[in-house]
Amino acid sequence: MSSVYLQGIVIGLAIAAPVGPIGLLCIRRTLREGRLMGLATGMGAATADGLYGILAATGLAVSGLLVSHGDWMRLAGGLLILYLGVTTFRRGFEAQPHDPAAAPSVHAPLKAYATTFLLTLSNPATIIAFIGMISGLSKGVENGPDAAFWLVFGVFCGSALWWCILVGLTALVRERVPDRFMQAVDFISGGILSLWGMHLIWQAAQILF
Repeated sequence: MSSVYLQGIVIGLAIAAPVGPIGLLCIRRTLREGRLMGLATGMGAATADGLYGILAATGLAVSGLLVSHGDWMRLAGGLLILYLGVTTFRRGFEAQPHDPAAAPSVHAPLKAYATTFLLTLSNPATIIAFIGMISGLSKGVENGPDAAFWLVFGVFCGSALWWCILVGLTALVRERVPDRFMQAVDFISGGILSLWGMHLIWQAAQILF
């Protein structure tokens, strides 16, 4: 099943690599709060990608249910992204000193994991991308009772690999980042997240209301 696993890694990388709101959160949290927070953020997204991979690979009917309720999920995701954007933007006004040696609180990584897990799940378009990639890449590959497992495991590993790379590269410059730059990161990432959230809310509202 090596070819199935490798194809899963390709799918996971392709889904995770484009920098979106999750990528911005991952970079910002790594710079502001450290490697552990960045990894927790990325692993939340990787877990959601793996779950969507399971639904797409096994052809469960729930995948169609998720797509049919995609607008409500997009609305919920937009509200959550808007909240994170506003709180991040406000953090820039606090001008708190940037302390690379500071460790996050005990529950902070779990909260970061849960936040990005829910954010990634709130985008049902991801499962459509998974279905298309899996159907395209699985042609000509050996099939077996464990094929779906190896494919989904590869998706998770590919997604997790990308987040580890992103966090590792960001952590390399963390100690060299001045406080003024961190304020700019808070303002820029907070502004982008807020605009992104409002865009998702507007898209969902156009259909739902």
